[in-house]
Amino acid sequence: MKTLELVYFDAGGGHRSAANALNEVVKRQGRDWEMRLMNLQELMDGTDLLLKVTGIRSQDVYNLSLRKGWTWGSTYVLPFMHGLIRLYHSSQVKLLQEYWKDRQPDMVVSVIPNFNRAMFQAMQSTMPGVPLVTILTDMADYPPHFWIERQKQFLICGTDKAYQQALDAGHDRDHVFQTSGMILNPRYYEPVDVDRTKGREALGLDADKPTALMMFGGEGSTKMLDIARRLNESTLDLQIIAICGNNKKLFADLQQMPRRIPMHVEGFTREVPKFMRLADFFIGKPGPGSISEAVALGLPVIVECNSWTLAQERYNAEWVEEQGVGISLRSFRKGTVAATARMIDPVQRARFQESVGRQKNRAVFEIPDILQTILERSGR
Repeated sequence: MKTLELVYFDAGGGHRSAANALNEVVKRQGRDWEMRLMNLQELMDGTDLLLKVTGIRSQDVYNLSLRKGWTWGSTYVLPFMHGLIRLYHSSQVKLLQEYWKDRQPDMVVSVIPNFNRAMFQAMQSTMPGVPLVTILTDMADYPPHFWIERQKQFLICGTDKAYQQALDAGHDRDHVFQTSGMILNPRYYEPVDVDRTKGREALGLDADKPTALMMFGGEGSTKMLDIARRLNESTLDLQIIAICGNNKKLFADLQQMPRRIPMHVEGFTREVPKFMRLADFFIGKPGPGSISEAVALGLPVIVECNSWTLAQERYNAEWVEEQGVGISLRSFRKGTVAATARMIDPVQRARFQESVGRQKNRAVFEIPDILQTILERSGR
């Protein structure tokens, strides 16, 4: 039996979700692998400066910033963060060396950015020959020293852009693999016979009105309240399913909002695919997971990209326009009503849906075969 170690952390929900999805598919496929999930943040607590100073983990500060919308200027924050990572680099390597000294997996699979150099150096000294595979869970890298490092490892990319970035960084084609998209939980591929009429009516919605699914990740966002108010004040004939995640204040504010249009407000839920199947289009942040989930379930998207958008997510908005699967706005505040008017127009929505239908993302099922290939090449 081969042992594969999946390295993730909880800065945002996408990294843990990717690790869990891949782990589940490997089990379903019955591969002779032991999958070990390792939360890097827990190992690195001793080198977390914010934790030392404030008692709060860096990943928790990051998640709070997402929930509050404190994301302006991320292009300036990232160099500062990378400076802190470099400052503690040798300590991080030592922690990883100690961790892997007795564990010795046959492969390390990283679904996180920023720490792949430390992992590679620790592996070289404690278990040379064990392959490091980094799966980009963003649609593109945000160099330098984010996802793609100049070191002899393997990379799995979900877009043409990321694949070309890896080659441009000096990686040879034998070490770079491309999938058909981002990792999604396998439940997004399960056939479900949904009665949209009954499903909408059960939520207190109209069976026939165009329906927006509004979601801003697991932490929600105050932008959702502003979007809901603007659509409510418009003359557009639509309704909204709003998923607030763990943001209890947002949930309460949306519940109490006086409204003209029908709206169902949901808190944290594991039934996102069900709600998406009841909607006609998606409104949310340009996260790689949110966009990919919506597109996988046939929904065109409306996203925003400006100085408040996380630096590593800005290409995602470009991808939406390049692929024709939706609309990227400079400002939800100024453009939501006009963009939504386009989405509720049957002719225009059909054009977006045609482009959405051309996307055939099977990445989570493709990656185990890629990992098997890498294991065989490395002689393990």
